[in-house]
Amino acid sequence: MIEILRHPSFRSLFLAQVIALVGTGLATVALALLAYDLAGDQAGAVLGTALAIKMTVYVLLSPVAAALIPRMHRKAVLIALDLVRAGVALCLPFVTEIWQVYLLIALLQSASACFTPLFQSLIPEILTEERDYTRALSLSRLAYDLESLLSPMLAAALLAVINFHGLFAGTSLGFVLSALLVLATQFPAVADARNGGSPYARAIRGMRIYLRTPRLRGLLALNLVAAAGGAMVFVNTVVVVRTILGGGDREVAWALAAFGGGSMSVALLLPKVLDRIPDRRVMLMAAAAMALTLIATAVLWQRMEGHIGWQVLIPAWILLGMAYAGLVTPGGRLLRRSADPDDLPFLFAAQFSLSHACWLLCYPLAGWVGARFGLGSALAALSGVAAVGLLFAWRTWPRRDPDVVEHSHPELADDHPHLADHQVGNGKHAHAYRIDELHGRWPQ
Repeated sequence: MIEILRHPSFRSLFLAQVIALVGTGLATVALALLAYDLAGDQAGAVLGTALAIKMTVYVLLSPVAAALIPRMHRKAVLIALDLVRAGVALCLPFVTEIWQVYLLIALLQSASACFTPLFQSLIPEILTEERDYTRALSLSRLAYDLESLLSPMLAAALLAVINFHGLFAGTSLGFVLSALLVLATQFPAVADARNGGSPYARAIRGMRIYLRTPRLRGLLALNLVAAAGGAMVFVNTVVVVRTILGGGDREVAWALAAFGGGSMSVALLLPKVLDRIPDRRVMLMAAAAMALTLIATAVLWQRMEGHIGWQVLIPAWILLGMAYAGLVTPGGRLLRRSADPDDLPFLFAAQFSLSHACWLLCYPLAGWVGARFGLGSALAALSGVAAVGLLFAWRTWPRRDPDVVEHSHPELADDHPHLADHQVGNGKHAHAYRIDELHGRWPQ
């Protein structure tokens, strides 16, 4: 897996991602502590609202941003967005009111909503072999796990000598270093082929491909399962540790690190697993593990009347992290095999937007239900969401899911460009499976 870091462009982008995510992880811990500082035991509701704002911005902005930004200007845009995020992070230590948290989160995440799908769509252009791309996805998953493992550990160490406001400075520094690494990266020379149609039409095209592809509809349902487990961890860890377990700031960081450790352990194994086992089976097994862990934790919570100990919290968070990695890491492989290269930026933007719509549902559910009816009720509600997502994914994603499908279009002329390059005889043709305006259903 480490071999692909020999590719200079990918290595620079990967380092940029790692550094930015370490900073973001520091901000995650600091934001949770800031919310508790401002709202006490209602911190879950504040975090739920702040993260719901983040998801709303992601859902609305990311598809349009991908359609608006020409490929030739990607480097300049990515650098500018990193610098915007760095500036906003520097403002967070000066927050004194809850509404200010909401405003700054909206600004910060608006930049991230434009940055992330554009950044993700670069990787399959740099690494054109699926084997390399699979390993890049696992490395990328490990980088995201830094946000929930190494960053909380670093935060725990830093909190021994500084208060949590100082963590936001680390976030800002991470974004600045990320911008410098992007500046030093040589981007692939790709002609800008997105000159047809309005930005709105191009954005809708990505959504159309996504929602008409059965495997991607299954991926969307699995995103809902991942959001159910992740929302419980990210929103309510600070409340559980500070209110129920009587821990402090460092204990909050270590509890978040348990989730990241579980996720990282699975991400390290996934490349070899995905070489042998189909994506569908791996992801459905991870979804089942996520749903069962949430259900078991909810049952224990009720039996213990909310007085759980570390012996329940840490194993549950580790299992949720392991399931989370199995759910989200293979997603890029599904996107790559479901669209032509020219459509990949739109498809990644659609995935970014639709997956965060799942988080938009789960974050307020975890925060508001937990604050109003108790954390046991939040666990029960999220368990139900995860079970529904698992069932829908199992029914929607066909077991027979070939990369190349032989099919025919009797309504098209023989010289139609859709057929010309892929003819195999008798009016049939085969190509990498993709759903677009010509494919309204699973081809037979």
